[in-house]
Amino acid sequence: VAYITYDRQDGAVWKSFLQLHIYFVSGGFRKIKQDELLQVAMEHEEEEFPKIIEERKSWPFFYHLSPFRTNIIDWLPFKKTDRVLEIGSGCGAITGALAKRVGSVTCIDLSKKRSLVNAYRNKKQDNITIMVGNFKDIEPHLPCDYDYVLLIGVFEYGRAYIGGETPYEDFMSICNRHRKDSGRLVIAIENKFGLKYWAGCREDHLGTYFTGIEGYHTGGVARTFTRRGLEEILHKTGISEYAFYYPYPDYKFPTTIYSDEYMPKKGELSNNLRNFDRDRVLLFDEKQVFDQVIEEGEFSLFSNSYLLLIGKKPQTVYAKFSNDRAKAWAIRTLIHKSAAGTFLVEKQPNDKDANAHIVHTYQAYEALSRRYEGTKIRMNECKRTPQSIVFPFCQGRTLEELLDERLDEQAAEGFRKLIEEYMHWLSYNEEANVSNIDFIFPNILVDGDTWHVIDYEWTFDRTVPAKDIAFRAFYNYLLGGEGRKACEELLMQDVLHLTEEEKQQAIQDEQDFQHYVTGDRASVSAMRELIGFKAYELSGMEAYCVYAAAKYVSQVFYDYGEGFSQENSILIHDCFTEEKDVHFTVDVPKGVKQIRIDPCSYRCAVTVKDIAAGEQHFAKDNMAVNGVWANENCVIFDTEDPNLVFACEGADRLDVTLEVAELPKSLTATLIEAVTPKGNGLKRFFH
Repeated sequence: VAYITYDRQDGAVWKSFLQLHIYFVSGGFRKIKQDELLQVAMEHEEEEFPKIIEERKSWPFFYHLSPFRTNIIDWLPFKKTDRVLEIGSGCGAITGALAKRVGSVTCIDLSKKRSLVNAYRNKKQDNITIMVGNFKDIEPHLPCDYDYVLLIGVFEYGRAYIGGETPYEDFMSICNRHRKDSGRLVIAIENKFGLKYWAGCREDHLGTYFTGIEGYHTGGVARTFTRRGLEEILHKTGISEYAFYYPYPDYKFPTTIYSDEYMPKKGELSNNLRNFDRDRVLLFDEKQVFDQVIEEGEFSLFSNSYLLLIGKKPQTVYAKFSNDRAKAWAIRTLIHKSAAGTFLVEKQPNDKDANAHIVHTYQAYEALSRRYEGTKIRMNECKRTPQSIVFPFCQGRTLEELLDERLDEQAAEGFRKLIEEYMHWLSYNEEANVSNIDFIFPNILVDGDTWHVIDYEWTFDRTVPAKDIAFRAFYNYLLGGEGRKACEELLMQDVLHLTEEEKQQAIQDEQDFQHYVTGDRASVSAMRELIGFKAYELSGMEAYCVYAAAKYVSQVFYDYGEGFSQENSILIHDCFTEEKDVHFTVDVPKGVKQIRIDPCSYRCAVTVKDIAAGEQHFAKDNMAVNGVWANENCVIFDTEDPNLVFACEGADRLDVTLEVAELPKSLTATLIEAVTPKGNGLKRFFH
């Protein structure tokens, strides 16, 4: 048992100290290179992590240190008396958030290095115990009365944790017995049928395309499941009290938590470009496919992740996190379901810094209600509580959904009428000097003759031109999918009459507003750009294939004694590997006197690894080239028609292995000058 004491010092004055108990349980450690993360945790406070994440532009730093990781559990109804067991706590991505809300947190992790990161980053907490070692060795010594047992991104490793013939059933049973009867077991895991995998994201654990969809036939330790697969495990373990939740876009950095009681609506799932950890391809528009999945009632099958709660269901059926902002604006929206089946909407500050924003939203409700008094525009009724504001749940369909419906039906007149009515109400009673710049399509619920405005947090006590607010609504609508591009001319030119210059300025103004909201912090979407992994569109891949088919091809010419000609030649496709390694084997026709190989059609350096015709091998001494030999094996070609020529009478087979490196024109000339002896002519062969 190692007992670690952490001390904090301010100048020469010892201000406080904290003890964290770390138990090193037998079972062996797996050393992981996480020294940089540990150094950051030792030398910096958590408040500094966002800046460090942006500077490092690294997926591991973002994944392990980002505060947005805690969204997956921040909506759960923890109490200060709760005791929590966190299995697979790693570098403590959610440990600190738990410690601030519950009585005690017991962490288990196999890695000593990760556990030290966890300990140092949470050195201000005095209610965390971290146990380091193999779960099977630690588990028998744990009590069975935890209020929460958490496996966040851990259950898929059940085979490694437990082993045996039924590792996942055993793992779930073992974990479940450590919660009290009134407690909850919480499992966050990817869905192997998640839509992102069909759309071109790589499997999270193996980094390969379609691995989970294909049933993990290539191996690997981790296994993820569909909802049905998880329910089969629940059935086999005798667990009947459970509920599924659906983190979107996934459980790692969720912005929204849906449930069976509150599923997503068409048009809501448009934030799908989240490949922080590796490149991906884009096989289709996920937003459009999600809309179809929702319409067919199959969202639970294709949700990218699951959050499985075993035990009593909480009242919260929906959570949306707007904490990807400066602290002054960071809030969350929850929908609760009462025992009677009614819904209540609640907005909470993420922390005390956003209290003023919550108060401002209530004041906006009062001012906007006065502006639209007596019209069909109704501000969703807002009431204050000591810590939040609450609203009744409004029925209806979003204006965004209605507009999409008109587009799908190609009902241009119906689409135009909705836009005209929107513009009318946007301009109504402007002299009231109160403007809701968030008067955008998803925030308007149409219920019969009533338009409910369900979000008005970005309201200002001044007149903002209707044209500016409309641009925000139109611009954000057009970003929601390729299918909406059809109405761009109508919205931007026919309605707003924007010149291209005015449009670009409006886009800049919108970006400036987003920067105002996020403050000095990079948004989650911006982090994807900073980390730099690519998303390759299918159209671009197809264009590249056409380009590569023409560029990465070799050609072999046969001379029957009359010289080389196109008629007596063959193109060798699919002979390039990684755009540089060339290998092919072809039959040589009878009567051939000479062979010419054109390895490519661009300036290059060619390394001859092997050229064999029959029993004879060809190299510098018995081959002519229209380039310059740099050494015994490498030729530099300052031409877009490089070729190698040799005599080969009687050969019936040609085997070629080359390495071809493309060179820019300026470098080619420099290399040729460097390898050409002074005073000697260039040894070239010109056909």
